[in-house]
Amino acid sequence: MKLVHSPQELKSLRKTLKGSVGFVPTMGALHEGHLSLIKRSKLENDHTIVSIFVNPTQFLPGEDFEKYPRRYEADKKICEIAGVDLLFMPTPQDMYEKDEVGMYAPKIKGYILEGHFRPGHFDGVLQVVNKLLHITNPTRAYFGKKDAQQLYLVQKMVREFFLDTQIVPCDIVRDQDGLALSSRNVYLSQKERQKALLIAKSLKKAAKMVQSGVIDAEEIKKRMYDILEPIKLDYVEIVDREFNQIDQIKIGDTIILVAGYVGSTRLIDNIWI
Repeated sequence: MKLVHSPQELKSLRKTLKGSVGFVPTMGALHEGHLSLIKRSKLENDHTIVSIFVNPTQFLPGEDFEKYPRRYEADKKICEIAGVDLLFMPTPQDMYEKDEVGMYAPKIKGYILEGHFRPGHFDGVLQVVNKLLHITNPTRAYFGKKDAQQLYLVQKMVREFFLDTQIVPCDIVRDQDGLALSSRNVYLSQKERQKALLIAKSLKKAAKMVQSGVIDAEEIKKRMYDILEPIKLDYVEIVDREFNQIDQIKIGDTIILVAGYVGSTRLIDNIWI
């Protein structure tokens, strides 16, 4: 594995790679969810590039940019063991100029749900993903379904900017107790973790209701709210794959999403129906 810090050096190395290239963008603090993306990239491509970059432009004032978990030495070892070919670890100074060209999320789909509660967040996400895709020029890039709205907006950006990369959605990886894996889970105390499990429990209940023939979105949300009552919620929403609100479940075209706080930790989760 080769460690690279400079975007220019990575672009030069990329030109020497023959065959297909998979890319896994991360903010580090790697866990089994990230590893599942890396494994899939290695399975489907001749080479795999991973980036570790805690991107400042996607954090709002007062969010956890400074305390976001950083475990660079452990992450390097994980990538080496996983068989990553190139590990890209730039600094903010490597990635950004003082007077940047702007990148803006869609005015509607970028400002609902996550975008409503974190206005401007997706501007920063799309800005850095656009840069990373141009630096790595991958055949395929791998994104987790847990960040469902992010995934949708990245796919939209790639399509509308005519980029030659296939965005590959990857299933959520959960711990044995059902909690969706997230780097922010380290913030949770043991008691808070038990409370956080209500999120996965509510989504499981929604899935069971659909399996039993219930397709009314409001009825499903009501039962979810009952389960989630102890959690400070930002939203419980049911949308289609284009992130339009829907009144009834459409099998194969529905995402049920939850976002809320357990203690001071904000968690998101979803299920694709």
